[in-house]
Amino acid sequence: MDTLFHTQTLLIIAAGAIATYLTRVGGYVFITRMKRIPPRAEAALNAVPAAVLTTLVAPAAVTGGFDVSLTMAVAFLIGLRLSLLPVLAIGWAVVMVLRHVIG
Repeated sequence: MDTLFHTQTLLIIAAGAIATYLTRVGGYVFITRMKRIPPRAEAALNAVPAAVLTTLVAPAAVTGGFDVSLTMAVAFLIGLRLSLLPVLAIGWAVVMVLRHVIG
């Protein structure tokens, strides 16, 4: 590896950055030009955080092993009662204990 960065890698990063910028700016411009956001569009926008969280968590739950799947189930149940910080702390403790016990 003679160079620090490959040209192709830099082009991919730049293209990704430009695409991200354009979609964000385009969405902002599109929403600000509307006089009123239709109820279906507002419902779709409200569903985005849950969809993003699902796409981040689901692969780990399926391929992460027994310890990760059990920890996610415990964190989900604890999350019904507690706020985010205790859920993160308890989830971290559960996965560490399970990894120590299981192997």
